[in-house]
Amino acid sequence: MDRLTPREARRIALAAQGFGRAHPPTAGRARIETVLHRLRLLQIDSVNVFERSHHLPVFARLGPYDRGLLDRMLFDPAGDRVEYWAHEAASVPKADLELFAFRMDRFRAKHGDAIAAHADLAGALLAEIADRGPIAASEVEEHPSVRQGPWWGWSDTKRVLELLFRTGDLVSAGRRGFERRYGLPEQVLGGPVQRVPAPVAVRELVRRAAVAHGVAALPDLADYHRLRSDETLVAARELEDAGELVPVEVPGWTRADGRPLLAWRHVDAAPPARLRAAALLSPFDPVVWQRDRILRLFGFHYRISIYTPAAQREHGYYVLPALVDDRLVGRVDLKSDRQAGRLLVQAAWAEPSAPSPPSETAARLAPVLRDAAAWQGLDAIEVVGAGDLAPALADVLAAR
Repeated sequence: MDRLTPREARRIALAAQGFGRAHPPTAGRARIETVLHRLRLLQIDSVNVFERSHHLPVFARLGPYDRGLLDRMLFDPAGDRVEYWAHEAASVPKADLELFAFRMDRFRAKHGDAIAAHADLAGALLAEIADRGPIAASEVEEHPSVRQGPWWGWSDTKRVLELLFRTGDLVSAGRRGFERRYGLPEQVLGGPVQRVPAPVAVRELVRRAAVAHGVAALPDLADYHRLRSDETLVAARELEDAGELVPVEVPGWTRADGRPLLAWRHVDAAPPARLRAAALLSPFDPVVWQRDRILRLFGFHYRISIYTPAAQREHGYYVLPALVDDRLVGRVDLKSDRQAGRLLVQAAWAEPSAPSPPSETAARLAPVLRDAAAWQGLDAIEVVGAGDLAPALADVLAAR
């Protein structure tokens, strides 16, 4: 069994996620494809107070790039990606959709009563899409052929579209105005979603999670694609027997009863001797998805605050963990004031592990904020809020 120090585990995890590499002078399609391939999936979320979440993991790893290009790569129905509930709602390669067919079948079995209760509406929607081609929920309700009855309003239409989407009877056909469009599999994929047996699919998904994590405990491997723990353990043991996963112990990686967590390192993952990075991470970045994992890796307790009442928020609204080298050193609450052309730092807080004095952390994060503002076409950065890191950040930004 391998024994890793906490720092080695952190560096393996960050290197596996693509950190520690210098940002390219220009980040075109090939560089973006490299990030997408490394992560395997990109979570989709509608919150846009700073920037839509699917744009941020690529920015964190590459620096400024063409967001419109990424959107075309993700949402063009003629492209090679679709959305599915691969973690939460996420963009995945079309070729990977078959790995989630077992999830579609389980969803159908679990929610069969809801589907049967709306069978007439489901049939009307499928017929409408077969006739018209891919559509969004808002387009469907405009057509009286679908809205026939007191309960066939928009909410029921959207609900049934989502049921059919989860079962694979419909697949995503891009987005327009950030609204998902739904099409028949033959319209988007050229045929039905192929079926891969659940054990084979789970093993492949665990393999990909292991590569993406570099080093991971059992809950981490399960969470990456939202798999059951029992299935994940079987798959991890099979990959261990095949020599792809190496069991590891990391000090502090323990269960509630004090026993070590089951954990593995991917055989190709090794800790870099040095890792230099500076980035702001989306709340939906794979590095911070699993809150217990980042507590183990970084000693960083993190909860997203967008659903918390304002009076109860500790660090702000859209709070992004700040990565400097191999540590999470702070939290920055950002808002893009697009009308005024300003990037607002609404709060900035340093972690206890951050370098002292705060000006060191501020000096590493200021270029990231400048790049973020320029990337969004904003002319100025203003530190307008609270936090023990805010004064130092304001000083460094003003000094330029």
